[in-house]
Amino acid sequence: MAIHSQFRLLGQRRFLPFYLTQFSGAFNDNLYKNALLLLIAYQTTGLLGLSVNTVVNLAAFLFILPFFLFSGIAGQMADRYEKAAIIRKVKLAEIGIMAIAAPALWFGWYEGLLVLLFLMGTQSTFFGPVKYAILPQVLGDDELVGGNGLVSMGTFVAILLGTIAAGLLMGLEAAAKLTAVSVLVMAVLGYVAARQVPEVGTAEVALAVRFRPVLETWRLMGVAAERKPVLWAVLAISWFWFLGAAYLTQFPNFAHSHLQGDETVVTLLLSMFIVGISIGSVLCERLTRHRITLAPVPWGALGLTLLGVDLFFAVPANPEPSTWWTLVTEPVYIRVLMDLVGIGVCGGLFIVPLYAFIQHETPQHKRARIIAALNVINALFMVVSALTGILVLGVLEVGIPGLFLLLSLVNGLVLIAVRRLRWRVQASACG
Repeated sequence: MAIHSQFRLLGQRRFLPFYLTQFSGAFNDNLYKNALLLLIAYQTTGLLGLSVNTVVNLAAFLFILPFFLFSGIAGQMADRYEKAAIIRKVKLAEIGIMAIAAPALWFGWYEGLLVLLFLMGTQSTFFGPVKYAILPQVLGDDELVGGNGLVSMGTFVAILLGTIAAGLLMGLEAAAKLTAVSVLVMAVLGYVAARQVPEVGTAEVALAVRFRPVLETWRLMGVAAERKPVLWAVLAISWFWFLGAAYLTQFPNFAHSHLQGDETVVTLLLSMFIVGISIGSVLCERLTRHRITLAPVPWGALGLTLLGVDLFFAVPANPEPSTWWTLVTEPVYIRVLMDLVGIGVCGGLFIVPLYAFIQHETPQHKRARIIAALNVINALFMVVSALTGILVLGVLEVGIPGLFLLLSLVNGLVLIAVRRLRWRVQASACG
């Protein structure tokens, strides 16, 4: 059988509509979330009697809270009902949410926009399990790594473009009104794409869906722990989200305090990191030779550690005021950019084979619930990542380069864990 590039999937109905649906959703989430945060930061003096900093953190909390509340129910529904139908219903709900968000943005009803941020998080919670559980049903085993690479690349590029679009809109006079129109149009486009996703059938028609938010989420942990290699893969992916969240959260202050950069430097750092992840994600298919294998994962983990350590030493001791052009033309800054690209590449090599492994090793009738469990643990790790940043930077008063160094060294322990995981999987396959 001839094997072709993963990019051929973008020309096929079984993959392209789903890809466009998830891309538009990730773009719209980040456009709405970042635009709201910028509007709160620059056009208000706080809401509900709270300071701007408190409101910004409250907004982040409201977006992530649904993952803890509703992931159990979302996983059950994705295993119980036809996945393409769920995708269409979720995207229809997004149109409803954005139809309410648009006038709220237009007229500056920021308190209501915070509530809608919670609803957007809820919508993402119900889309998440379907997003990865549907892939093994529309792709062959020899396409699974490549398909996951495309999805990973698309998700991170959408995050980048949504973030940049929010920043560009905020520079315009009618920022709130243009954002209102944009988020509604993107929601409609996402639904149009979702209408073309082909049906894949149901996996577990006897499964009962119970509306018990916290309890069903907790029970997901038991489902995820049924197979130890799958659980370790879940924890490894969540560690990457811990690490990635730490980098993304610190980029603005890192650019300002340690590179003396303006806002264009922040965008450049984010772009280099995400370009790296995209490159690493699409390289996985070639490196694995279209096979589902964890071979690239230890190398990705090793690169995350080595390049993270080098980033610590690459930060200039006495930086001068800089723009994006300074960073791409001055050797001392180019090293920083290359480290960030390399960290991103290694991140892509790290997570894509793990996603494919989880999908392949999970029974179809439980796959969505295990993906839902992964989403819960990802959310938990990102919360802990934020708390770690507060502790290390605020309480221990370690600088941001020191935080990056500390995380890179801790990642060395993860390297040992993923090497053991790969050995166990190989031994099991040989047995």
